[in-house]
Amino acid sequence: MSTLDRIRLVTERLQALNPTHFEIIDESHLHAGHAGAKDGASHFRLIIASDQFEGLTTLAKHRLIYEHVQDLIPHPIHALAIELK
Repeated sequence: MSTLDRIRLVTERLQALNPTHFEIIDESHLHAGHAGAKDGASHFRLIIASDQFEGLTTLAKHRLIYEHVQDLIPHPIHALAIELK
């Protein structure tokens, strides 16, 4: 699975949150040599905002995001850094 395929998959999954802002950045090159990168797993940074986050704690927002992608971790995605807007 290519990096572009992984980005598309995460994007499709997180559309369920109806994001008002959405960016996904491949940071895999920053983790070259890292144990999680050795098998080709990706490291992504997610920047996201959604009205569905209203009233939730930061932890609850992260849990909501991970509910949609948990089966992709640790492979093909090793790490997902989340920035909430």
